Amino acid sequence: MRPVTPRRVAVIGAGAGGLVAARELRREGHKVVAFEREDKVGGTWVYDPKIDSDPIGIDPSRNVVHSSLYASLRTNLPREVMGYREYRFVATNKTQRDPRRFPGHREVLEYLNDYVSEFGLNELVRFGTEVSRVGLVEEGKWKVRSRIGEDRVDEIYDAVVVCNGHYTEPRIAEIPGLMCGQGSKFIATITAFLSRFEIKHEVVAQKICWPHV
Repeated sequence: MRPVTPRRVAVIGAGAGGLVAARELRREGHKVVAFEREDKVGGTWVYDPKIDSDPIGIDPSRNVVHSSLYASLRTNLPREVMGYREYRFVATNKTQRDPRRFPGHREVLEYLNDYVSEFGLNELVRFGTEVSRVGLVEEGKWKVRSRIGEDRVDEIYDAVVVCNGHYTEPRIAEIPGLMCGQGSKFIATITAFLSRFEIKHEVVAQKICWPHV
């Protein structure tokens, strides 16, 4: 097997996909930088109780909340098929962990944190850094524009791996007449407080225009 030529590789996102991509690329001898706009690894598995300022996701200027989890979410797959091949997702006796076969979302995040610690991946991640643009430049390389706060940085990489997921932007069904009238909106805000003893749902709807049947 021919030796691998080391490349400079950008990985966008430090969730489940980005973490394993960064590890495997480094193991192959490449210089890896993983960009993560949040302050921790985990991607969609980082729970945030806040919701978007526009819950329907239509307003492009809305305050976007990255997490798509709800507080009581559990996996719909057994942990045996969710882990990495070389780092199994097994139950642990550590305190405040979830040993169930279909664990809650916090257990998945803890597993990813364990993976990061086991293979020393934190040193590859630039936290609080958002990638705003990726473009092809001369000699087949890639210009990656990132920002930390108001500071913008342009860097050149040999390759880019995009692992930013697809759960931040809502997918709204296009139903004729669902939202009609200038300035009218269909607003459905559901606030759910779920626990073992309490389930409450509050639904607020304003000016709904139903489609014609």
